[in-house]
Amino acid sequence: MNDQAEMLRRIVGNMNNGLAAPDVPKPEKRARVITVTSGKGGVGKTSVTVNLAIALSRLGLRIAILDVDFGLANIDLLFGINPKYTILDLIRDEKSIFEVLTDGPNNIKFLSGGSGVEELMRLDRKKLRMFINNIALLDKLYDIILIDTGAGLSRNVMSFIMAADEIILVTTPEPTAITDAYALVKMVSRRDRKKIIRVLVNKAETAREAEEIANKLIVVSEKFLSLKLYKLGYILYDDNIVKSVKLQKPYCLNNPKSQAARNMFALADVLLDNSQGSEDLLGARGFIQRVLSFFGA
Repeated sequence: MNDQAEMLRRIVGNMNNGLAAPDVPKPEKRARVITVTSGKGGVGKTSVTVNLAIALSRLGLRIAILDVDFGLANIDLLFGINPKYTILDLIRDEKSIFEVLTDGPNNIKFLSGGSGVEELMRLDRKKLRMFINNIALLDKLYDIILIDTGAGLSRNVMSFIMAADEIILVTTPEPTAITDAYALVKMVSRRDRKKIIRVLVNKAETAREAEEIANKLIVVSEKFLSLKLYKLGYILYDDNIVKSVKLQKPYCLNNPKSQAARNMFALADVLLDNSQGSEDLLGARGFIQRVLSFFGA
């Protein structure tokens, strides 16, 4: 690990020698950055993130998760893993990206969140560039990066939503969840009407109920916001979801034959079938640069 970290520091150091150069070459390979978000809390967003990561990894993809639900990070809890480092260690330049990534199941890596946004905004230009270059290395290491945000419409949350290549919007059949999901779509439409948003209905009683909710959001968004939404799929209500949270083991691992797991595996197939070309992706570097631009950094 120390040799790997030292190698990274040399790479990033060389990149920083051209700090003032505007034409720093982008990595040839770019990861697909997908933000998983919701209009309100309690819809199972983080559970969706960890289980989607498991499902995608089963398809042979290299997956990383960035937990940016600052102050309420729960990825580690759902994996049942206590991370040694958080994003704060990376921001403070105390550790490299290789060191702060925590090993999860199925070769998944995750970066645990902390209360780091304010500190990130205070970095000087050199340390900010170092942070960007560290995150940019994820492009070479992973195929898909899942961004687990907080719920709601705060400036922090919206920055991570708008910076991603695409968005998975998680909602449930509850009227408040649907209303808040539409409010989030409305906020996105004000900034970018071409943003790719995929609707995932969680905890639905039946497939028909899930389809009706997704279709309603799609029709209303296109009619009143001129923004096209895409149907990703649904997760039917399953007691295994609650059990997996208590056991701190994702249901796609704990009970891969459960209804919820089978639904999630189907979602992963749909997501993979609707992938963009690498040339159309912003990747990890583009993602973090966009996030910082929202804060004027």
